[in-house]
Amino acid sequence: MADILVRAGCYVSIIILGYVLRRVGFFGPETFGILAKVVLKITLPAAIISTSAGRSLDAGLLSLALLNIAACAIYMIVGYLLNLKNSAAQKGFAIINFPGYNIGTFALPFTQSFLGPMGVIAMNLFDVGNSFVCLGGAYCIASSVKDGSGFSLKRILKSAVTSVALMTHFVMVSLNLAGLNLPQPVLSLAGIIGNANAFLAMLMLGVGIDLSGGKSQMRYIVKHLAIRYSLAAVFAAVFYFLLPFELEVRRALVILAFAPFASATPVFTAELKEDSGLSATINSFSVVCSIVFIIALLLIML
Repeated sequence: MADILVRAGCYVSIIILGYVLRRVGFFGPETFGILAKVVLKITLPAAIISTSAGRSLDAGLLSLALLNIAACAIYMIVGYLLNLKNSAAQKGFAIINFPGYNIGTFALPFTQSFLGPMGVIAMNLFDVGNSFVCLGGAYCIASSVKDGSGFSLKRILKSAVTSVALMTHFVMVSLNLAGLNLPQPVLSLAGIIGNANAFLAMLMLGVGIDLSGGKSQMRYIVKHLAIRYSLAAVFAAVFYFLLPFELEVRRALVILAFAPFASATPVFTAELKEDSGLSATINSFSVVCSIVFIIALLLIML
């Protein structure tokens, strides 16, 4: 339990560090975009390689990727319906900022010491579907809603193929299913680079925090998080009590249900030309909420 609390404190401290450094002028307005590119295109793919290399996979567990996509689809639908009377831009913001899970930089390192190898494998496979949604899928749907161009599967697939992290997942899952592995020098390099991923992702969130919106912003954030975690509780109950997987996998899914928003969400919010500061603020608060919920869940389940 001490390990959990220490890691939780470290995550919050790094977010606060990023926020303070931005406020005192150490980081400029362009820093968030630079960190986002480094995380999405370098450290996150490296972390995926180092954590999933050499894992033996049960093909039956590949359904976890589809399970994630289904859960994210429900979040997107809820976000859209809650904004039916609002502008297309607000609908687009909600579609990006309701779904997705921070697995690679939060859930995986946060729980891999407590759930065992099957739990880690379950998280990696769940993250395949998660990457499809968070690293392009949700953005394409949100931009289609915002500009009124309509749903385009071709656009979503094109975005997925150009996502470095998603393609890294695809390659690693394929290699694991085939029983193959990357050369040791490649894995060593990926391990060194991937170790920086959690730090840079949390620092990025802190740098992106924008608390200039006053009480109305805080009301929106509280409502957003309340809806997200209420649905998370429903998903967790379904995952744990109704799915036919072994206990270790179901425990991992419960933790995943309460994971914070994907760290890439503010990046794609900026790409949509919406309020990335609000997105980063929601994301940062979700990290704190998730820490509390996941610690409680680990105490209950283990």
